[in-house]
Amino acid sequence: MAVTPATGLFRFGAFELDAKAGQLSRSGIRVRLAQQPLRVPRVLLERPAEIVTREELHKLLWPGDVFVDFDHGLNKAVQKIREALSDLPESPRYIETIPRVGYRFIAPVTEISTARPAFRDEDAATETLSASPIRQLRKPWIWTALAVCGAGLILTVGWFLAPHRAAANPIRSLAVLPLENLSGDPNQDYFADGMTDEFTTMLVRESTLRITSRTSVMEYKGAHKTLPEIAQALHVDGMVEGSVSRSSNQVHMTLQLIRADTDTHLGVESYDRAMTDAAALPDEAARAIAAHLRSESTANPATRYVNPEAHDAYLRGSYLWWVGRNEEAGKYFRRAIEIQPDYALGWSGLAEYYGMRALDGDVDPREGGPQFEAAARKAAQLDDSLPAIHADLAAVFFLNHGDGAEALKEITRAAELDPEYWQAYHLHAKILCALGRYDEAIAIQKQSTAINPFAHPGAMAEIYACTRHFDAAIQDGEMRLKDFPAAPDILEVLSYSYHWKGMDKQAAEMQARELSAQGDAAQAAAVRRAFTAGGYAAVVHCDLAALQKKACSQRVSTFELAALHGMLGEHDKTLTLLEQGSNERDPLLLFLIRPDPAFDFLHKDSRYLSILQQMGLAPPS
Repeated sequence: MAVTPATGLFRFGAFELDAKAGQLSRSGIRVRLAQQPLRVPRVLLERPAEIVTREELHKLLWPGDVFVDFDHGLNKAVQKIREALSDLPESPRYIETIPRVGYRFIAPVTEISTARPAFRDEDAATETLSASPIRQLRKPWIWTALAVCGAGLILTVGWFLAPHRAAANPIRSLAVLPLENLSGDPNQDYFADGMTDEFTTMLVRESTLRITSRTSVMEYKGAHKTLPEIAQALHVDGMVEGSVSRSSNQVHMTLQLIRADTDTHLGVESYDRAMTDAAALPDEAARAIAAHLRSESTANPATRYVNPEAHDAYLRGSYLWWVGRNEEAGKYFRRAIEIQPDYALGWSGLAEYYGMRALDGDVDPREGGPQFEAAARKAAQLDDSLPAIHADLAAVFFLNHGDGAEALKEITRAAELDPEYWQAYHLHAKILCALGRYDEAIAIQKQSTAINPFAHPGAMAEIYACTRHFDAAIQDGEMRLKDFPAAPDILEVLSYSYHWKGMDKQAAEMQARELSAQGDAAQAAAVRRAFTAGGYAAVVHCDLAALQKKACSQRVSTFELAALHGMLGEHDKTLTLLEQGSNERDPLLLFLIRPDPAFDFLHKDSRYLSILQQMGLAPPS
C-alpha cells in the first residue's frame, strides 16, 4: 500500500493536508508541525473510515531498520497531530482511537483532484524544467530517485532544480530553522543541532546570502509560530526547515526551501547517506541552495575529509558546550582530534573549551591561556576560513599578549568571514571597551544585538555599563527583563548599574534575584538579610565572605576578589590583588580594570598605572 496517493492533497473541515509537500494548513494559514506527526494522517486519510492497525503504521512509518520505541513514538505523533487539529481523544472529530488496535479517520474527506504545483519556482509553474547536473544535485522538480553507485550513497528527491527566477523579488537572506530529530531517540538531539549548526555555517561560506545566526534561530525551536511570523521577526526573505535522523550506519536528511512572505515551498530535497559521508552533507546542501538562488560564493574552500567518528565526537562536544556543560564538552573535543589530528573543527572546539575554562576562572590563566592559544593556532593552521578561529585568535592576542591592534584585526576578519557572527561583534565591543574606545564599543555592540538579541540578552546593557552609561544600561536591562525575567546576565548588569547610580536597594534586590536564577537560594537570602542589617557595604562583605569560602575548595577569579576589596576602598589589598591578576593575565581583569568604577580611587596611583602598562592598556583619560 502506498502512503501517499496520486495527488496527496486532502481537505477535511477547515484543514488541508498536502501530503507531498508535508504541509498542514487551517483556513489557508499554515500549521507548523514536524514531519513525523504528519505521517500519521497521511496514512489515515488515504483510507478514511477504515481502521489502520498499529502494526500497519509501524511497517509504513517506522521501517524495520529504524530502531525506535515505536509505541512511544506513535503515541507522541498522534498526540501532536491532535493538538494541531484541536481534536480531543475522548470526543474526536477527526482521529478515533480503537483501543489496543489502531486508529481511524472519521471526518468527511475530500481528495482535491489537482495538487498544487510543488517544488518549482513560483514564476515557473507552467514550464517544463530540464535536468542540469550541478555537483550532481540539480535535478528535475518532479519526484525522482537516482541511485549513485559507490560508497553506498543514495540521493533521493531532487529539488533545487532550476535557478531561482524570481528576479523581481529575489531571496537575499535566509534563516535555517533547527532541524528536527526524527530518530525517535532524544539522545540524538545533539546530532540534529550539530547538523543545523554546520549547515548554517556552510551557507555562510558557500553563498552570498545573509544567513541569520544559529543562536537567533534556535529561539524558535519548538515555537508555535507560523513561518511568515518567524521570518518577519528575523528579517529574512526565505526559510529552510527540515529534519534529520540516523539509524544503524545511515543518515537521512530532508530540507525544504520556503519563500517567507508567501509561505510558498520552492523546493524539497531528501538525502540518504552512509554515516561515513554524513560530514559532507551540510556543505553539499548549502551548495545546492546557493546554486538554486544564484548566490554561489566566488571563493569556495576545498572540502576536507572528515572521519565520521571524529565528526560525531565534535557534534557531541559542540552540543554540550552550547548548553553550558564545558567540562563534558572538552572530553569530546579531545576525542575528535585523537581520532583525526588534522580536524580543524575539533581543534576549534578544544580552543573554545580552554578559553571558557580560563574566562570562568576554573583554571589559572597561566595554564589555560597557553592551552587556549595552542589549540586556536592549530585550528587556524588547518583551516583559516573558520570565523570562530579568528575570534579566538583575537582573544589570544588581547588576553595573552596585550596586543589590542592585532586583536582588532583578527576580530574584524571574523566578522568579514561571517557578517552574522554576533559573538565576533560582542567580543569586538568588549575589547574596544577595555581599550577605552567607548563610543565605538557601543556602536559595535548594537550590531551584535541587532543580529541576535536572544543568546546574550544582557549584552547591550553590559556594554552600556562598561562604558559607564548607567542610565542607558538600566533602561535597556529593564526593557529586556520583561522578556527574560530570570536571565542572570541581565540581573547582574542591572545590579551593577543600580549600585553605581546610587540605587543600592534595587542593586541588592537584583543581585538576590540573580543568585536565585542561578539556583543559589541560600546566598540570595543572605544578601537580602545583609542589606536589611547594614546596607550595601554589608552586601559587599557578604559577597566577599562567600567568595573566600569558595576559594577554599576551588579556584576563583582574582578580578572578582579585587573588585570587592575595591568597592570597600581597601587600597593596599586591592592593588596587591590587581598585581596578582596582572601576572596571571586574568581575562576579566584585562577586560574590566580600566572601566570598572571600583578602581577609580586608584587612577592616580603609580602601582595601578604600572599594572595597566604591564597589561598593554593605556591609562584612564
